[in-house]
Amino acid sequence: MMKISRCLALALALPLLGSAGGVPAHAADQGPSKSAAVKNVDGLYLDAKGNPTYKIAPDGTVDWHTFSGFRRFNGTCEVCHGPDGAGSSFGPDLTNSLKTMSYDDFTATVVAGRTNVSASQDLVMPTFGTNKNVMCYLNDIYVYLRARSDGVVGRGRPQHHEEKPPAAIKAENECMGP
Repeated sequence: MMKISRCLALALALPLLGSAGGVPAHAADQGPSKSAAVKNVDGLYLDAKGNPTYKIAPDGTVDWHTFSGFRRFNGTCEVCHGPDGAGSSFGPDLTNSLKTMSYDDFTATVVAGRTNVSASQDLVMPTFGTNKNVMCYLNDIYVYLRARSDGVVGRGRPQHHEEKPPAAIKAENECMGP
């Protein structure tokens, strides 16, 4: 049985905070999308199902979690999945994968890893369940990849982003520890 770390528990609990209420986000800011933000809980935007999502302002400003996800993805995941999640010879294009992968499946894959073995290739996604640099920012990575998958965030570093919300600072400090 896998032991869930405190930071993993915090990362997995963030979407559940949406049920506590929040300030509605303006879905029109990002155009029509299956990922439209309908709720803002302490700076984390959630879709109608309560899953983390992005919010892009008309001027292209991204929410903090999308920007943080870009930074975290490119610090760890880019090695296998290529710049901006576009894929490489080591890992699949995540901008395509997230078109059909649920938040729960994404989380399970990152936490526990995955192995796909066929006659032509052996693909192994390592487990990141104990890696704080991934687990403390799991929602951020998901949000960034979701925005890339939906085509609302282009390649490269987002030029403008919201300020880091106090709740994100607190969660990061609690998860990363001393």
